Amino acid sequence: MFYIGVDLGQRQDHTALGIIERPERVLENRYRLHNAQPPLPLELLVRRAERYPLGIPYPRIVEKIYELTNSTPFAGQCALIVDATGVGAPVIDMLRSSGLRCELTAVTITGGERQSGTSSRPSVPKKDLLASLQLSLEKNEMRISRRIPSVRTLIHE
Repeated sequence: MFYIGVDLGQRQDHTALGIIERPERVLENRYRLHNAQPPLPLELLVRRAERYPLGIPYPRIVEKIYELTNSTPFAGQCALIVDATGVGAPVIDMLRSSGLRCELTAVTITGGERQSGTSSRPSVPKKDLLASLQLSLEKNEMRISRRIPSVRTLIHE
């Protein structure tokens, strides 16, 4: 399964896209559990990190996301999570009507203290997102490929 995250920007901030693969280990874990072995640990593999040029129009961003989510190996095997904060709502509408081959979740990032909203449109505090990312890295559940062209920028940010 692939998780594709998009943070929308245009004039002052870049639109950023990241892809994390979570290998499905159903058969391996079923075998391990059957033989009284612990399941394999969670593994998250950062496969891609991109920043689009400043000023790229939102319809072009939607087109690029459509092409990505309808290509191999992502089509039918991905979940798209898009930051709906600020200008996100109209872009979310364009994505929903574009015919993506993956599920779409619009997330509003807040400065609040706790998660709220609905399962289809959650509001999540930024501090919770950062804490989850930091914990995944500290527990070595998430690995970032050194072959990603913008890996230094990704790690810095």
